[in-house]
Amino acid sequence: MPKFMFIYHGGGRPETPEEGEKVMAAWMKWMEGIGADLVDGGNPAGMSKTVSVDGVANDGGANPVSGYTLVNASDMDAACEIAKACPILEGGMGTVEVAEAMEM
Repeated sequence: MPKFMFIYHGGGRPETPEEGEKVMAAWMKWMEGIGADLVDGGNPAGMSKTVSVDGVANDGGANPVSGYTLVNASDMDAACEIAKACPILEGGMGTVEVAEAMEM
């Protein structure tokens, strides 16, 4: 079965411990709903650097990544359906970029 990467952009960090617990509960509920198709729940991402032939820039990239998840899905449409329920979308604060992890 194909694997798909969910790359998160935006979102934000909880401002209080109570908010953190609420956010974590939403993520755990979503991941439990994915069930056996959850390959890697992933993690939040820290600030990135961009490495190019010109050197290293501390700019966070053109569209900074805030985290990732890896799932199995039958196809891109199925992966997007899973992503539509992702908690990062609540309140319009973040987005999910979906890409197939191509087998080599």
